[in-house]
Amino acid sequence: MAMMLPNSIAVICAAPEKIRSKDTHYPYKQNTSLTYLCGFPEAESVMVIMPDRDHGEFVLFCRDKDPLRETWDGYREGPEGAVKNFAADDAFPIDDIDDILLGMLEGKDRVYYAIGKEVEFDRKLMDWVNNVRTLRDGDAMPPGEFVDLDHLVNEMRLIKTAGEIKLMRRASQIAAQAHCRAMQLSQPGFYEYQLQAEIEHEFMARGASAPAYTSIVGGGKNGCILHYIENRDQLKAGDLVLIDAGCEYKNYASDITRTFPVNGKFTPPQAAIYDIVLEAQLEAIKLIGPGLEYNLANEATIRVITEGLVELNILHGEVDALIAEGAYREFYMHSAGHWLGMDVHDVGDYKIDNKWRVYEPGMVLTVEPGIYISPDNKNVDAKWRGIAVRIEDDILVTKTGCEDLTSGVPKTRDQIELLMAG
Repeated sequence: MAMMLPNSIAVICAAPEKIRSKDTHYPYKQNTSLTYLCGFPEAESVMVIMPDRDHGEFVLFCRDKDPLRETWDGYREGPEGAVKNFAADDAFPIDDIDDILLGMLEGKDRVYYAIGKEVEFDRKLMDWVNNVRTLRDGDAMPPGEFVDLDHLVNEMRLIKTAGEIKLMRRASQIAAQAHCRAMQLSQPGFYEYQLQAEIEHEFMARGASAPAYTSIVGGGKNGCILHYIENRDQLKAGDLVLIDAGCEYKNYASDITRTFPVNGKFTPPQAAIYDIVLEAQLEAIKLIGPGLEYNLANEATIRVITEGLVELNILHGEVDALIAEGAYREFYMHSAGHWLGMDVHDVGDYKIDNKWRVYEPGMVLTVEPGIYISPDNKNVDAKWRGIAVRIEDDILVTKTGCEDLTSGVPKTRDQIELLMAG
């Protein structure tokens, strides 16, 4: 509210429910901006913020109590619960929003709203704004300006509070324990989905609500598919398995990738590629801290990976020239990381006024370099084909540098082999 201009109103709608088939739905995921601002978890709800309003600055519209629907679909807070449990100044049944919101919009100069995220609600809001003119015998004035709500909320979400960091630290710990479990249980003959089940079992057993995204378990050449989620193949001795999996804990995500040998022992070619990726990640993490530019870590991963591939005769030429022409992209085709928070690819701009932004304490990001050598790449020696390695950790920017939130899962080759042997 402090950032909103005078005589304005903010409107935040819930995410819609998604039907899976007939009368069954996918598990509900609330609009993260609404969750961030008030925590209300139910569909068919709308949050309204009006600074300096005498009758309450924070109003919620939500589904009314309904014993029959609650028998079928689950508990509802109702307007009374919205006030009692979510600190709303006032709350109304969602069925009354057409009449009540018109009066709230009347006379306001501007509306803060995330335009274009929910098309159906966009249409409703525009109808309400236009219908304001019907009030007071046509003399009422509708808002004349829309302002992007995300511009304010996203910047708030980018800098985590101490409470948020505590939740993210726990989400990271749970995910690290799950990855350790996968390493300990991996063996030839296992199926990818069995390791996925073990990881997600650990998530839920330790208090996470769900995976933060669809878990990736890619054995052998499947690791070369960046967003591989079929997870159906059998794991083979002599192959690596790449696991990219994180959990959601009290609305906050973790995101970890580890790559390890199915049978617990790296082959020499696997070890050579792995060591390059690990060095790239460690060099990138050194460049994360207050005042440092976001792009430096990514540039470090590109240089280390290019140098390593030249040393292994996978790339040929001068390192600077290869970087300039983007030769590394055949083997490293994504950036070094992304913001992390309530969403696994969280909100926040990476550039401001077309300049890379600098880190500030409270930011959380992933660092995840990788090398992927297609099994069909005839331009490299056969011993390299089908090798895929990615290593990813969640990094908190602190006042003096940074902290690895996911250090609880091993990532050096010796540590991995020791854990798997045990």
